[in-house]
Amino acid sequence: MGRIGDRLAALRARGEKALVPFVTAGDPDLGVTEALLPALAEAGADVIELGVPWSDPSAEGPTIQRASERALRAGTTLRRILGLVKALRPKLDVPIVLMGYANSFLTMGERHFPEAAREAGVDGVITVDCPPEEEPGYYDALEACGVDGILLAAPTTTPERLAMLARRTRGFLYYVSLTGVTGARSGLPPRLEENLARIRAVSSVPVCVGFGISTAAQAAAIARHADGVVVGSALVERIARAKSREEAVTEAASFVAALKAPLRGEPA
Repeated sequence: MGRIGDRLAALRARGEKALVPFVTAGDPDLGVTEALLPALAEAGADVIELGVPWSDPSAEGPTIQRASERALRAGTTLRRILGLVKALRPKLDVPIVLMGYANSFLTMGERHFPEAAREAGVDGVITVDCPPEEEPGYYDALEACGVDGILLAAPTTTPERLAMLARRTRGFLYYVSLTGVTGARSGLPPRLEENLARIRAVSSVPVCVGFGISTAAQAAAIARHADGVVVGSALVERIARAKSREEAVTEAASFVAALKAPLRGEPA
């Protein structure tokens, strides 16, 4: 079991649910990201999802699309992100997951990228547009390097495919709670409890739910049925609105602390 599995098991033993905040690496620059990650960990992040900016992020809504544009303008690259993770790893024990697209990772090489991720101290990778059937060698290479290849399921996933994804994912299964792209929503996804029960029926794999979660109350409601929640656009929006690096870090950390409180059983 890797660092992600260890963290989720420890939380489960304490009766806590995981908070997985998402930020785009290099938004607005890598210096801000370098300051953000320790602050998010200190504020209560259990796993940090670090977005690798890409010019055509097809799963993302406008908020994260704009974050990717800012990061790319600032010269952010996958190699620089790996360098940042490697530099932070000795003083940061929170699991770090890279989230990105196949072109970003496979351009480095199906086997070279997993090796580089391991060397940097990356714990998991979500490759949004790369199903395991299409690149089995890539996922095998991640596993051989001790890097969790985290797979995604959605409300439209068939029962047969859901069982396969739950069996093949590592670390946790990322459940996309609604159809469409990322972005903060005001309400909870329909039929969420029923859809998560379908996963529980075929596997005991930890499940973290993302897409559309923007408040502590929503996080608490979803966590009643899941092992963790992923919050992205609402956090990225706060970073984008900040007038300085210090404000970006402070606002992001404050928001993460508020999101984590009910996942510990404290009032939302």
